Amino acid sequence: MGRRTVDFNASPRPTLGVEWELALVDRRTRDLAPRATEVLQAVEREASAGGPRITKELLRNTLEVVTGVCGSVAEATEDLTSTLAAVRRVTDPMGLDLMCAGTHPFATWDKQLVTADDRYAELLERTQWWGRQMLIWGVHVHVGIDSVHKVLPILNSLLNHYPHLQALSASSPYWTGFDTGFASNRSQMFQQLPTAGLPFQFGAWSEFEDYVDDMFVTGVIDGLSDVRWDIRPSPRLGTIEVRVCDGTPTLRELRALTAFVHCLVVHLDQRLEAGEELPTMPPWHVQENKWRAARYGLDAEIIVDAAGAERLVTDDLDDWLTRLQPVARQLHCEEELALVAEVPRRGASYQRQRAAYRAACGRGEEQPLVSVVDALVAELREG
Repeated sequence: MGRRTVDFNASPRPTLGVEWELALVDRRTRDLAPRATEVLQAVEREASAGGPRITKELLRNTLEVVTGVCGSVAEATEDLTSTLAAVRRVTDPMGLDLMCAGTHPFATWDKQLVTADDRYAELLERTQWWGRQMLIWGVHVHVGIDSVHKVLPILNSLLNHYPHLQALSASSPYWTGFDTGFASNRSQMFQQLPTAGLPFQFGAWSEFEDYVDDMFVTGVIDGLSDVRWDIRPSPRLGTIEVRVCDGTPTLRELRALTAFVHCLVVHLDQRLEAGEELPTMPPWHVQENKWRAARYGLDAEIIVDAAGAERLVTDDLDDWLTRLQPVARQLHCEEELALVAEVPRRGASYQRQRAAYRAACGRGEEQPLVSVVDALVAELREG
């Protein structure tokens, strides 16, 4: 048997796709509810042939809402909005609410039920304690790439923007009832799985193919989807998939993050087209930035270039939002990109959750984390 090749089904345009993981919570207790199978079946019964697109996940408390192939952030938003409405038509009468954050504030991992699926069973058999703790939710954004030769240069340069995306989306300060001290505990949890975490920085597609071949030969993976990097190529779809972000509590923030990712990828693509060599940083800087953004969120001092210059992440973000405005005009997402600046002004989700906790404590509530779930549920419903 020869060395495996990985064919990349290039996308002629920088199309968009979004995957949004949502948690089901019991309206009375605010704990997680393992009723995804019932919800999926009910939605499928009333769905038309073209949608909505909802998939199962590892745990039976989770639904993943998936867009079709979209041409713009507005189109992706419309797709998600209609699917969310279809889900709510089922969940509202069932006494279930929807919530999205990187983690649930007080649910415990050992009480969660796993979806019946051979692939999930194999994952848990292999990963054991760490696998069973994957009580986490995220957002994945796909952007179409028109040439296999662009994929890795763009991916490697996107890693410079890891801390911006992580800080903006950080929504997992609490874990099984405790404040972890992190803005994003989810990012630290997920990287414990084999093949998860930061990607390797390969210089050529053939090096990526060598890696994939080695992973198959040594039995580390059974399929490309087992490569669970925070940013990864999706050869079948012809995209780069950005999986950095914690679960996003509101559609408004999701629009902002999707626009930011879309603009960044297209901006880097255009620089490649112009003959530029894209900027990258050594893996140790990228790794440090991931940790700083996970720990400190919007207060992180990040490394911004290979020489080790440092800057407050929000200051650097402001400059990037200005730099990306021409691309946003081309992609018809100026309004959505402008929403990114709202997040530091209003507070990222990890900050809002802690504020809700403090307010509940101030009111003398016995279970202040229930109020945090209340706030997350209300945010998603209000948008």
